[in-house]
Amino acid sequence: MAETNRAVIKLREKFSASVLDVKEFRGEVTVTVKREDIVEICNFLKSSLAYNLCTDVTAVDYLGKQEPRFMVVYNLYSIPNKDRLRVKAGVPEAGCSIDTVSCVWSAANWLEREVYDLMGVVFNNHPDLRRILMTDDWVGHPLRKDYPLQGPGREPYKGRLS
Repeated sequence: MAETNRAVIKLREKFSASVLDVKEFRGEVTVTVKREDIVEICNFLKSSLAYNLCTDVTAVDYLGKQEPRFMVVYNLYSIPNKDRLRVKAGVPEAGCSIDTVSCVWSAANWLEREVYDLMGVVFNNHPDLRRILMTDDWVGHPLRKDYPLQGPGREPYKGRLS
């Protein structure tokens, strides 16, 4: 199903070097792309393929399991086509940043702020990148897997990573 998906076909035609992987699971299609091209790809998805709604932006921490350590995940929906698409981009721990897509979907603004606040992924060129859930004086990013279980100011957990 993934290889016959209209969005996947168009993305492979236009961004063949940027599409790293395509997977389908339970009818949901996920496209992994290069982080350097995320804004251009998202612009294309919105303007040419009518993915006019960014329903969620989140991140996954793969500490000790894979590189790049972080994966930023964009859940998109095309209202006219009634179609969902998940777009993922890997973000390495060193230079933990990716360009903002809030210029494509304004709804991504606060969603990216949440990812920044809880995971520490910096969104380049974001119009208002600051904490949204934690207080301004909070130390660290609490959804990272290496965040101390006891809270800030304590040693990170030294147990198993899986």
